[in-house]
Amino acid sequence: ILFQNKVSHFINVQTVGTADYTEEPATKVKFRASLSVPDCSTSLSLLGTGYREKVFAIIGVKVYAAGLYVNPSILSKLDAWKGQSAAQIQDDMPLFKSFFEDPMEKSLQIVLVRDVDGKTFWDALDEAISPRIKAPTPVDESALSTFRGIFQGRPLNKGTSIFLTWPHPSKMLVAVSSDGLPTSTDATIESPNVGSALFDVFFGDAPVSPSLKTSVATGLATILK
Repeated sequence: ILFQNKVSHFINVQTVGTADYTEEPATKVKFRASLSVPDCSTSLSLLGTGYREKVFAIIGVKVYAAGLYVNPSILSKLDAWKGQSAAQIQDDMPLFKSFFEDPMEKSLQIVLVRDVDGKTFWDALDEAISPRIKAPTPVDESALSTFRGIFQGRPLNKGTSIFLTWPHPSKMLVAVSSDGLPTSTDATIESPNVGSALFDVFFGDAPVSPSLKTSVATGLATILK
């Protein structure tokens, strides 16, 4: 309960405009302070936000905003990192590994800030995931094929949300919604390697959204004081 109260306090402190939402500064996308996603029994709390930028002809173009949600109970298992600064936490890979491997639910919400073709979105994601899986098993290949199928031939318009939810480290749920929160899961990815590789894409040594990892590290440092 103490950790849940700290999460709520942190969210309220960080909120722009209303206690129910947090605004990602660079894109102005508003993220709910808490949410429930399909096939996840617990309400999850927002821990940090950021954005993804791609460079085209030396010009940076923002593609999406992202927010990480967690089961607040997971934070009670991070006592070993109490008192660390945001900078220390950001560079502490054992912390993020422990964070991912804990069986508590966590979910990443991606909100597109421009129209993107589904294939283009998947190709960029696959380009980041595949090098992180050194020797893909048939299970991994099947999972990646399922993952790819969600986006192929699907236009992802500005405002579309993609939810990547880990109810357990070995399972990832994917849900896409063009209007608000999704009502069902589009696909279940049951590959520990794919799930951990995707988490590493955002929270590993070379995150695709440095601003998201920095924000999450700041959130953790605030809560773990």
